[in-house]
Amino acid sequence: MPRKVKCRKVCHYPQTLEFLPQNNNAEQEPIVLTVDEYEAIRLIDRRGMSQEQCAAFMHIARTTVQRIYETARKKLAELVVEGRPLLI
Repeated sequence: MPRKVKCRKVCHYPQTLEFLPQNNNAEQEPIVLTVDEYEAIRLIDRRGMSQEQCAAFMHIARTTVQRIYETARKKLAELVVEGRPLLI
């Protein structure tokens, strides 16, 4: 039986929820970035926190932050390289 999902603290919700490339190709499926992934990117890359500090801030384990951060970075790389739309 899996463990219950732990509540995560998110203090900053994005003001913009959608980004479209200039050459918007309607055929491309958008990449969906979760609010958890957005918050991890904001805290680690924008505010300069370590993964450990981010974990303490979000009230989750460091390994969970590491997993969230890794998936978020892969999604961001995919949208930049492929020019796909982003939804948060």
